[in-house]
Amino acid sequence: MSVRNSSARTTGTRSNPTNSRSSRRRTFFTVAVLFAVIGVFLVRLVDIQVVQADSLTADSVGNRSVGQVVYGSRGEIVDANGVVLAGTVMRYNITMSPVNATPFKRIVDGEKVEISVAEAAAEIGAATGQTGDAILLTLSTALEANAKANFAYIAQKVDVDVLRAVQDLHIPWTYSENSPSRVYPNGAVAGNVLGFLSGEGVPQAGLESGQDACLASTNGSETYEKGADGVRIPGSSVTSTAAVDGGDVVTTIDSDLQWFVQQTLAARAQETGAAWATAVVQDAKTGKLLAVADYPSVDPNNVGGTENPDDRGSRAFTQSFEPGSTFKALTAASVLDAGVATLGTGVVAPYRYLPSNGANINDSHSHPDQQMTMTGVLIDSSNTGMSKFGELLTDQQRYDYMKAFGVGSATETGFPREDGGILHPAGEWDNQTSYATMFGQGLTTTALQVSSMYQTIANDGVRMPVQLVEGCRQSDGTVTNVPDATGTRVLSESAANDTSDILEMVYQKSWVQSKWNIPGYRVAAKTGTAQMPDGKGGYSNGYLVSVSGFAPADDPQYVVSVSIADPVKLNTSAAPAPVFQEIMSQVLKKYRAVPSGATAPDLPSTW
Repeated sequence: MSVRNSSARTTGTRSNPTNSRSSRRRTFFTVAVLFAVIGVFLVRLVDIQVVQADSLTADSVGNRSVGQVVYGSRGEIVDANGVVLAGTVMRYNITMSPVNATPFKRIVDGEKVEISVAEAAAEIGAATGQTGDAILLTLSTALEANAKANFAYIAQKVDVDVLRAVQDLHIPWTYSENSPSRVYPNGAVAGNVLGFLSGEGVPQAGLESGQDACLASTNGSETYEKGADGVRIPGSSVTSTAAVDGGDVVTTIDSDLQWFVQQTLAARAQETGAAWATAVVQDAKTGKLLAVADYPSVDPNNVGGTENPDDRGSRAFTQSFEPGSTFKALTAASVLDAGVATLGTGVVAPYRYLPSNGANINDSHSHPDQQMTMTGVLIDSSNTGMSKFGELLTDQQRYDYMKAFGVGSATETGFPREDGGILHPAGEWDNQTSYATMFGQGLTTTALQVSSMYQTIANDGVRMPVQLVEGCRQSDGTVTNVPDATGTRVLSESAANDTSDILEMVYQKSWVQSKWNIPGYRVAAKTGTAQMPDGKGGYSNGYLVSVSGFAPADDPQYVVSVSIADPVKLNTSAAPAPVFQEIMSQVLKKYRAVPSGATAPDLPSTW
């Protein structure tokens, strides 16, 4: 009979209730903890990505983003044919971070070579045209001022070749920034008219200043991200505000003619020892200025090269003077237009004339009484004879004619600081001024105003607005700010033509006829000589000598007016006459003016 082990039968077949319950509790606790942890992460994630997203993003960007100006391009100034007289090119500033200027490694022939700061400075200097010591001095100066200095200029406004030379060095603590710069491709050509900008890009004079509303651009802004080493992360640029380029100023100037006029004027001014000089070429039909030359001239690329600040502007616009005898053409035209005299009217012109109002008038040279027509008066340039004709009009009548011709007011060009000249109301004239204004004294005009006077006579008595700018050309090709080109009748056609005929006789019979002769063309012109002010309310010993006229006189197309101030070696009208001849000859040739066919009138000068 066998004995059975009952305990062996029961072991392993029956479970322990206590252990089972404990396992379930651990599992539940683990799952609960897991969900709690996940919940915490979810809450934090929502907090970061939703609740604090904007502020955290701003903080993040603020720590690694950099703002940068996106420069708009200043508009160009072009001549009548589209030749660029003033433009903008991109230049570059080379900068460095002094605090980060440390040695670095560069791979040379497959091996890493350490480059010291001194070696890097020498390389930078060679690329920028400086010495290595100069670069080190810039670095040390910046660190002395601020031990944490993160910025210093190495070179400013360099061209792209210098920029690339520095970039090719791969020096980690050097950087670059754009720096738009103004350039004037033709140097001093029209420099006095164009004006210039300051080193900070602020317009200082001329068209750059007067037309800034058209030319000025609007800068934009750009942000980009940088890495921990301060280097820009490629592809990270985000333009937040687009730049807007400026418009182009289209002038009436012909740059080729401008160059010729400047060269011719400068040569004669230097030859005669003049203090300054101007020359104006104007289209007789439209009033457009084809050339406005000044001596001395200024190169806007190197303004400092012209030492006298007065020589940096355009005296043709800003310097008024007593015009002298060129003004007699205006008085003659006024008398003829009013109908108080004709080409056949004669006067007796003494050397000295003492009118009843107490004035004292005399001619430039002694002579017996002469019986002169108006033609004779202008040929001989007699002050007394002109006074006899001028007194046929009242002071107010003559004043009104002067204003109609543009005397006493700035022209329509809008040129900065343009001088309007001095013309007091007729009621304020004293006895002497009443007569002096008949022959170009007792008032002042600019070279532009004198040119405009002759343009009016040449254009059958219709004065056209003096025009220097055609308008502002926008990026889409449209032209805005187009000036008014409406003419104003000042003289009757017959009075203008009669005055033109008189000026032709002056051209033919003046004592400087051989110095301004232009074969093949009929020309109308008049000389002038006036004392220059001494700056103290009186006159100096210097003279301003001038010539103004137009051609072809039978169909006037072009006006030329030349003024030379204080030519100490030749202070007569013989100084400007050759300049007038050379410039007018070039103008007629350049624009292929048809030679005169009919002969000039032969008017009597005496009676």
